[in-house]
Amino acid sequence: MADRLLIREMTLADCDRVSEIRVRGWQSAYRGLMPQPFLDALSVARDAEHRRARFGRGGGSVVDLVAERDGEILGWACHGPYRDGELRTGDAELYAIYVDARRSGGGIGHALLQESVRRSTAAGHPRMLLWVLKGNTRARRFYEREGFEADGAEEPFEVDGVAVPEVRYARKLTD
Repeated sequence: MADRLLIREMTLADCDRVSEIRVRGWQSAYRGLMPQPFLDALSVARDAEHRRARFGRGGGSVVDLVAERDGEILGWACHGPYRDGELRTGDAELYAIYVDARRSGGGIGHALLQESVRRSTAAGHPRMLLWVLKGNTRARRFYEREGFEADGAEEPFEVDGVAVPEVRYARKLTD
């Protein structure tokens, strides 16, 4: 099928497009939740430069996935070991998931998340955890539809001197 969505591992050549999706995703999803000057100052070029510099680090424990259709990258997700400060636990963590805003609601985020869950389950992680902005109701509803539940943990997050609290969600992967 020509219109089939392909979920694959990200390559170095994908960094520019992934950064575009990520930065535009922040600017869209976090409008009203973070200071607008901070969002306006985000740079696709700087993000891509940073992404290329870090590409391949992590010894294979960090997995970057892209969703592609007809050669166009439409979304990106990243997962790996859960970070509890400097410690890594046996759980998995969804670090990020972003979909091209023009394609939101088309099942791309669902497909990326399901592949991250599948890979984390296959790797033997008992749970997948993620952090989401407390005020991001759209993302929170998405994760809840995908079987994640807020577990009561909250973390302060500060952007340009403004508190932007995050809440943690968890989903059991293995028995």
